[in-house]
Amino acid sequence: MPMGPPFVPGLMAAMGFAAVLIILLALIIAGLFLMIGAKFAGIEDATLGKSMIAVVGGGILALLIGWIPVIGWILGIIAYIWVIKTVFNTDWIKAAIAWLMTIVVEMLVVFIFALILGVALL
Repeated sequence: MPMGPPFVPGLMAAMGFAAVLIILLALIIAGLFLMIGAKFAGIEDATLGKSMIAVVGGGILALLIGWIPVIGWILGIIAYIWVIKTVFNTDWIKAAIAWLMTIVVEMLVVFIFALILGVALL
């Protein structure tokens, strides 16, 4: 009754555990960027927990709406901004500014890492 090498089940478990850790780390980083964007937008009660909830909710809603042909990506962005507005209990303008500032901060961090690591930009 051959079952393969004995390390295969442990390797699969380790890979699954690593995947969960990577997803959690990505969620924390995305939440941190959204929190920074919300602070720039002037949202008073921006916390990491609320930011992580907004990232998950906005991502799921944008994924569900974004598949619609032609206007899906626009509706996905509007849905994401609506989730930010709802979670942070703010208005549409501050939510849109927080979303835009999140993108700006993400691009700035990527650019700084590229400069530090010496990655060619072109």
